[in-house]
Amino acid sequence: MTAASQVLDRVLVLEMVRVTEAAAIAASTLVGRGDEKAADAAAVEAMREALNSLYMDGTVVIGEGERDEAPMLFIGEKVGSAIGKGPKIDIALDPLEGTTICATAGPNSLAVLAIAEEGGLLNAPDVYMHKIAIGPGYPEGLIDLDRTPTENVVALAAAKGVAPGDIIACVLDRPRHADLIAELRGLGCGIMLIGDGDVAGVIATTDPETTIDIYIGSGGAPEGVLAAAALRCVGGQFKGRLIFRNDDERARAAKWGVTDLDKQYDLTELARGDCIFAATGVTDGSLLAGVKRKGGKMTTESVVMRASSGTVRWVKGEHRI
Repeated sequence: MTAASQVLDRVLVLEMVRVTEAAAIAASTLVGRGDEKAADAAAVEAMREALNSLYMDGTVVIGEGERDEAPMLFIGEKVGSAIGKGPKIDIALDPLEGTTICATAGPNSLAVLAIAEEGGLLNAPDVYMHKIAIGPGYPEGLIDLDRTPTENVVALAAAKGVAPGDIIACVLDRPRHADLIAELRGLGCGIMLIGDGDVAGVIATTDPETTIDIYIGSGGAPEGVLAAAALRCVGGQFKGRLIFRNDDERARAAKWGVTDLDKQYDLTELARGDCIFAATGVTDGSLLAGVKRKGGKMTTESVVMRASSGTVRWVKGEHRI
């Protein structure tokens, strides 16, 4: 079991829920309005304000991008009310995971946050990442990005005691995944295609009720670190490898101290030590219900997890409008 962090003890678990609640509530006013940027901006502003109310010396290591791309909550930004004197906390965040989902009122839009002690979360550049994830209860090393999708599915099916065609994979619905989808369907696999929101897609592998056995494909590296933090808390396996498409992206990697551009990251390399993961639903989804307004009140549904204890808390909030 991961040792509990005294540093994180000073940043209460429920405070993280309050941060994601604030972002989700702000974004919820723009659900279905067709304006991704406005929804994201509302969530970012609310999350930043909530983080700055906490007694900590926080550093955003996974954020909305780099300073020239993101006016708030950029990678390297300092947050908290005790900079220079409070507990040093690394923060990975996505104030609105699934901006398109929110704009179109689709499922699984979330406000997401993970924290760890300083140095505990990979300071990944804002690039893409190859990802593969499964839930808990399997032999260590069962999945590997150096193997083909077919080899990974066959290994998983053998561990489950089922045929490869009984495996259900979650894949982002993107043109770049056409060959992957064809390969999986050639095995007879069922595929759940999602339009966005791969943090929820990865976490879904840990919940038998979703019927998803494996997540596979490429998506944002920030979401990969967030998903890894969640799996550290609830169990599972995750592998990630950063994708660099041009010299600009390789330069970003160097800026943030990434020297091995081909490295395959394991779960504990993306999120080390004790960590806390929190998410609040913006729209209804497989993981959480979205924000609802009724009779002068709003309701929220959140989940908060901690690696050291393995505790998962489901939090329903009622807020006056």
